[in-house]
Formats: sequence, structure tokens, C-alpha cells
Amino acid sequence: MKTTPTLFWTWTLALGTLGAGLEAGSARAAERPNFIIINIDDLGYADIGPFGSTLNRTPHLDRLAAEGRKLTSFYAAPVCSPSRAALMTGCYPKRALPIPHVLFPGNDVGLHPAEITLAEALRDAGYATACIGKWHLGDQPEFLPTRQGFDLFFGLPYSNDMGPAADGVKSNLGDPIPESKGKGQPPLPWLRNETVVHRVLAHDQTTLVARYTEEAVAWLQAQRDRPFFLYLPHSAVHWPLYPGAAYQGKSRNGLYGDWVEEVDGSVGRVLAAVRNLGLAERTLVLFTSDNGGTPRGRNTPLRGHKGSTWEGGMRVPTIAWWPGKIPAGTTTDAIAGMMDIFPTLVKLAGGRLPADRTLDGVNLWPVLAGEAAAASERKTFYYYRGLKLEAVRHRAWKLHLAKTELYHLDRDVGETTNVAAAHPVVVRDLEGVAAQMQADLGLEGIGPGCRPLGKVTGARPLLDYDGSIRPGFEPR
Repeated sequence: MKTTPTLFWTWTLALGTLGAGLEAGSARAAERPNFIIINIDDLGYADIGPFGSTLNRTPHLDRLAAEGRKLTSFYAAPVCSPSRAALMTGCYPKRALPIPHVLFPGNDVGLHPAEITLAEALRDAGYATACIGKWHLGDQPEFLPTRQGFDLFFGLPYSNDMGPAADGVKSNLGDPIPESKGKGQPPLPWLRNETVVHRVLAHDQTTLVARYTEEAVAWLQAQRDRPFFLYLPHSAVHWPLYPGAAYQGKSRNGLYGDWVEEVDGSVGRVLAAVRNLGLAERTLVLFTSDNGGTPRGRNTPLRGHKGSTWEGGMRVPTIAWWPGKIPAGTTTDAIAGMMDIFPTLVKLAGGRLPADRTLDGVNLWPVLAGEAAAASERKTFYYYRGLKLEAVRHRAWKLHLAKTELYHLDRDVGETTNVAAAHPVVVRDLEGVAAQMQADLGLEGIGPGCRPLGKVTGARPLLDYDGSIRPGFEPR
């Protein structure tokens, strides 16, 4: 067929327009920020230098805070599975994962496959996604990270203490192996995507931080030319304590301090990779903890520890870093939490928030950017412990419901002096705020606003008690 001049120029214009569109698309992709969330397990509020530690040396986190913004009123949940559900779904934990405590190996429930996770929302927006570390939202195939929006999973399906005592998961580095009592738990599997790499023994625990870090750095290098979301939830510093060989005996705070300092070293390596790849000005990094610290750590000046709804059980050390975007060396006491990460990152990515379900999180970007009197700043926060609402905060006032204990957190962040008797109107108002949750998530038990758990039949662990691998998860 002969090409006429008119048709020739029509095709040329179309191809030019297509090329321009592709270039514009590539430019838009290049403009979108990358995201890294570093989530430490059981890290105490004052376990790192930027939040007051004088025992643990954390130079890389000190630098992160000096170049970024500290969030001093950032809330997780009292324990890990609920906290991770909030991060992944943008909801109060009870809405998306209504369980009384945490998930265990071989449980037949987990985060429902119908939940839209942060990874899914970002992958739909064109992001590469990876979860490297501890998952803990269900270990059945239907609940694994690879089924919830992550291109890559490398790590443990749950906590590093969930396994048989004989494997060293019920004792710290160097301690005698305790005698097993009863059947106990199945062996702890290390996964790459949906393949069991090997059974985790005591020596493997000492390599957790290093191997996660190496995997993360390699993955970042491979994704340098496209927007990415790296979720790096460390198994450290959860008990049992197993710092790597290079850090053992090096801190002034025993095994615990050794592991905190190894985590700091990991942060340094990840940030160095970002800088060396020339991606610092395009990358938002959030460093946080999944719940308050245990008595092994320090939550000063907060009261309480992991598992409680005192500030020390849920307020976690958090730092946001994005050179040129987040004001360096600054601090905010704005109320924020895990559930705010989902809407914040999806908005920054230009993605779509789910419109068919309730999200409890708010877009935190104005707070991170240091905008004065940010309209999105949260005023009220509900403290759930499992399925029970135990406390409520509005602005600086916090009321513990069971014993009518009232604290003004701006003046008494350590919750030392109950001032309920002096402020009956504030108590009544906060009781009213708490009562508003009766018709939504409920004050106890499963409320009408709670979404269903994922549930499977025939649940079984990925590694059976005899060490055999569940069919379909064997190394290929």
C-alpha cells in the first residue's frame, strides 16, 4: 500500500505523541518518591540516642534524626501482629485484624486476603515492593507477604522465639538450651518468597540482621531505576537476643545493647546505599518500632512496657527522613501512628486509596513536612489492647477507662499523677469520646466495624514438628 503524505504525517505525529507520552510517563515515575520503612521489634522509646539513650551507641540513627524529624507522639499497638496490621491496612488493628493477642505458628487465621495492603496499593501505582524481615500477619499460604502485594519476601513468618527450645529459640546467645516441655512449637522456617530456605537454629539467629541488610541493599541496587517500597521489619531486638558476631560484647549494655547497636549499623548500611545510588533526595525513610520496649530496654520517661496501654507500651521512637523535603533537626509532638503510614505513602505515590472500606489513618505529610497547624493533625487516639478499649486520648488529655485515671500528657508524660478528681468535666467528656466507639469497633469483643479475619481449613505449619517441609514450600 502506498503511503500518502497526509497518512505519513499522521503516523509521524502519532508516534511522536506516543514517544512524548512515554517520556512524560518516565519523568513522572522518576519524580515519585521511594519509600523505606525500617520497623524494629520491641525497641524501647529511649533505646536509641535521638530519644535519650546514653547506654546504646547509635551514631547512624543520631544522624538520621539530625537530618530528619523526630515524631515523639507516634503510636503503634501493645504487641506486634496488631501493630503490623495497622501499618499494612491504614486502620486501627482491631478493624482489620480483630484478635486478642498475636498470631502463632500454624494458626488458621490471619490478615484477610481481601484486605488491601500498603504493598498492594503501591504496587498498583507502579512500585516494586519487598518485605525483608519479620511478617507476623499469618503463616498460611493465603496470608504470606507474596499474597499481599510484595514482589519479594525474605525472612521469618513470625517472631524469632516461636520454635522448639532445642533449636535455641527459647534462650539467649550463650545460655544453656532449656529442656523442652511438651510438644512445644514447630521449627522456625526461613522463607524466600514461598520456599523454605532452611530451619532456623541458634547460629542462624546471629545472622538475622546481617542477612536482612545484605538482601535489602542488593534489592535497592536492583530497583534503582524505578520507584520502590522496601519494608524492612527486623527480628531484632525481640527475645531471644542474638547479636551478630561482629557486635557481640561490644556495647556497654550486654546482649541487648549489642543488638540495638547492630540494628543501628544496619540503618547506616541501608542509608549509605541510598546515598551512593543518588536516591537520597527521592527517598522517604521511616524508622520506628512495632510496640513499646520490654523491661530489657528503656522507655524513659514513659510508664509501662510492651503489652500495656500505658504510653510505654504503645508510644514508639520514630524518625522521618527525606532530605530537602522534611525539615532537618526538627521534632513534632503531633499525635500520629502506624495507621497513618498507609494513606501518607499512597498519596505521595499518586496512588489510589481504597474507597470501599473504612480507613482510620490520615495523611501525615503536612506533619512530616513541618507545616504549621496541619489540618490533618490527629486530635483523638484510641488505645486498644486486643479487642478491649482501655484508654482514650484527646489532645493532651488521656483517660484510662477501667479505674478512671486521667493524665495530662504535656505536663505528665510519665502518667505519674492521676488528676481525675480535679477535672470531672474532662473525665466526662473523654468517657463520651470513648463511648462513640461502641457503635463502630466496640469497647470489648467484635464490634460492627470490625472486618472479618482471613480463615483457612486444614491449617498446618510450614515446617512440621519432625522438620519436614509442607508440600509446595520445598526448595526448588
